[in-house]
Amino acid sequence: MSDDLKHLQDAMRAATPEPSKKDADLALAMKNFDDMQNSRQGSVDAPRPTSDRPTIMSRFSSGVFKMFHSLTTRGALAATTSIVAVGIGVVFYTQQDNVSFDLPKPEPVVNEVPMDAPVAQVETNPRPAGRDESTVLAEETESRVVTQNSTARTREQLKTIDGAELLADSEEGFSSLSAGALDQTVEISPVAPQSLTRQAAPSAVGGIISPEMDDIILQPEPNTETFANADANPVKITTDTPVSTFSIDVDTASYSVMRSSLMNGYLPDPQSVRIEEMINYFPYDYPAPEAGEAPFKPTVTVLQTPWNSGTKLVHIGIQGELPALEDRPPLNLVFLIDTSGSMNQPNKLPLLTQSFRLMLSELHPDDEVSIVTYAGSAGQVLEPTRVSDKAKIMAALENLRAGGSTAGQQGLQQAYAVAEGMARDGEISRIILATDGDFNVGISNPEALKDFISKKRESGTYLSVLGFGRGNLDDATMQALAQNGNGTAAYIDTLSEAQKVLVDQLSGELFPIANDVKIQVEFNPAQIAEYRLIGYETRALNREDFNNDKVDAGEIGAGHTVTAIYEITPVGSDAILNDALRYQPAAETDDNGELGFLKLRYKEPGEDVSKLLTTPITSDMGQATDDVRFSVAIAGFGQLLKGGKYMQDWGYNDLIALANQTKGVDAYGYRSEAIKLIRLAKSLSDK
Repeated sequence: MSDDLKHLQDAMRAATPEPSKKDADLALAMKNFDDMQNSRQGSVDAPRPTSDRPTIMSRFSSGVFKMFHSLTTRGALAATTSIVAVGIGVVFYTQQDNVSFDLPKPEPVVNEVPMDAPVAQVETNPRPAGRDESTVLAEETESRVVTQNSTARTREQLKTIDGAELLADSEEGFSSLSAGALDQTVEISPVAPQSLTRQAAPSAVGGIISPEMDDIILQPEPNTETFANADANPVKITTDTPVSTFSIDVDTASYSVMRSSLMNGYLPDPQSVRIEEMINYFPYDYPAPEAGEAPFKPTVTVLQTPWNSGTKLVHIGIQGELPALEDRPPLNLVFLIDTSGSMNQPNKLPLLTQSFRLMLSELHPDDEVSIVTYAGSAGQVLEPTRVSDKAKIMAALENLRAGGSTAGQQGLQQAYAVAEGMARDGEISRIILATDGDFNVGISNPEALKDFISKKRESGTYLSVLGFGRGNLDDATMQALAQNGNGTAAYIDTLSEAQKVLVDQLSGELFPIANDVKIQVEFNPAQIAEYRLIGYETRALNREDFNNDKVDAGEIGAGHTVTAIYEITPVGSDAILNDALRYQPAAETDDNGELGFLKLRYKEPGEDVSKLLTTPITSDMGQATDDVRFSVAIAGFGQLLKGGKYMQDWGYNDLIALANQTKGVDAYGYRSEAIKLIRLAKSLSDK
C-alpha cells in the first residue's frame, strides 16, 4: 500500500475534530468543489458523455476523491467532514448537464459465468509521465471490471488488479478502493470465452458501484455480434449432383475478425470463419491475362490433398488485370461514417479517422470526397471536395464525435443521393460505409437492406463496407450491404490492416474490372465419385442462375486475385464416403479423360449482358507453386478452426509445416503473420 493511501486510511480513522476545525474543513471542501467545477467548465478536455448510455459514476467518484485527497494533504480530514462532503458532492453532481442521479436498487447478480472460470487478466493504463502523483491519484477515474457472481471471489480478484489496493483490511474498508484503482481504465483480456454465454468473448465489459458503496456489482455488457454463415458444404455424389455453381467472393473481413479473436486470446467463433475470405485475404501471383483478352484469367491446378491421401484438390486461381493507374477514370467517394455512441472506442472512430487519412494520400488530386454521417439522424458534414484540398477533408474527419443511436437507413439514403449528384459520365462513384455494423434505427433486417441496396446499385454507384471494433459487430448486415451493393467488405482491426486495404490494395478495392462473376464446374462421374467445395457457403447459386444475367454475383477489382478449391475423390478410391445404392445402378458415362469442365460468366463494367469463358479440367493441369500450396494451407487452417470434419488426423503441426514450406515471397509479411496466428491457434486449442 502506497504512503498516500496509508495516509488517507489513517485520516479516515481520525478522531472527531473540534467544532471550529470542522467548520473550516467544510468551507474548504465547498471551495474545492467550486474550483473544480470552474476548472472543468473552462477546459477543452473536460469529458462529455458520447455513448448511447453515458456512465454517471465516474464523474461522481472523481469529484469525491479530488476533495478527499486535497483535504488529507492538509491533515484536516475527519469522519464527520467526510459525510457532509459526500452529501454536497451528490447534490452538486445531479445539477450538472441535466444528468439524472436516479440509481435503481441493485438487482441480484445473475450467475452467467461459472465459478471455476479462470480469473481474467487485467491491464491498466500507464500513469502519465512527469505528473504529480497526488494529481494522478485524484484525476484518473472510471474502473471497469469483469463479471463474477460471488462477493468472496470478487474480493480475491480485485486484489490482483494493479493499483486496486484496499484502504483497509476490515469488512467496512473493503468497498473503499484507492483513487488510483477507481481512476484507471481497466481493460479485460477474455481468457476463458467458453465460460461466457456466447463463444465470442466481449471486447469490453463494465461494472457499477452500488449506492451503498458496500460492494461491487459486476455485470457484463452484452455481446451482440452476429455473423453471416451457413452449414459447411457437404460431400456431393457426382452422379446425383454433377454441377456446382457459386458467386466469387473477394471479401476479407473474416480473416481480420479471426486475427482479432486470436490476438485477444481466444479461438474465433466457428460461425465467423468463412474459409474463402481467409484464402482470398492474401495476394497471389497467378498468371495474368494478355492484352486484348478477358479482364481476368483463370488457372487450374490439380494436386494431392495434404490431409487425405485418397483425394485430390482442384485449385482454381483467377488473376485480374491491373490497368495503368495513371489512366484510371476520376473517382467520386462518399464516406458514410457511423458516429453513433457505440463508435466511441479507440478501435472504432479514432482508428477510422486515421485509416481514411492513409487512403487520401493514395487518391488523385482531382478525385472528389464527400462525408455523410449518421447517428440519431443523418447529415452531410462535407460537401464534395477535391482531394487536392486534403486539409479541409481531414479537418472534417477530425471534428467527428460519437454519440446517439444509429440511423443507418437515413445515412444510406443521403449517401446515395450525394453520390448520384457527384456522378459524371466516365467517372466511378463509390460509397464507403465505415461502421461497427450496429444498425439499430431504420432498416435493420438484412433482407430489407438487401432489397434497398439492390435497387440502388442500378444507379451505377458501388457500395463497400469497412467494419470497426468488436462486441456489437453486425457482420451479417455488413455482408448483406456489400454483396448487394456490388462492393466488398473488409474488417479494420489495426492501422496495419487499414494500410493493406486502403493503400496497398486500393486499386482492387475501388476500381472494378468485371461485374457479376459466376463460377460453374461440371464434374465427370466417370472420373470423380464425390466432391466438395471448400468455403463459399454464403455465395451458393442455383444451377439455373449461372445463365441468368438478372442474378447478382461478385465483382473483381483491378489486380484482384480470387481462389476456389474443390476436394475431389476419384472413382475407385478408398476415401469414398458414400456407399453405392442397392437398387440404383451406377450411371453409364462416356470417359473422355477429363475430370470436369470449368465455366465462368462475367459482365464488363456498365454492361448488362454477360460473357462466357470455358476451360476443360484434366489431371495433369497446372503446377503446384508456392502460391497454390500456401492457399491450400490457409484452406486447411480455416477447416481446423471450423472443427476439421474432413481433416482426418491432419492437425496444426502438419499445417505449420506446410505453411512454412510454402511461404515463398512475402513482401508485406502477411504470410509470416498467418503462421504466427496458426501457432497461436494451436496453443489455444486442445489439438
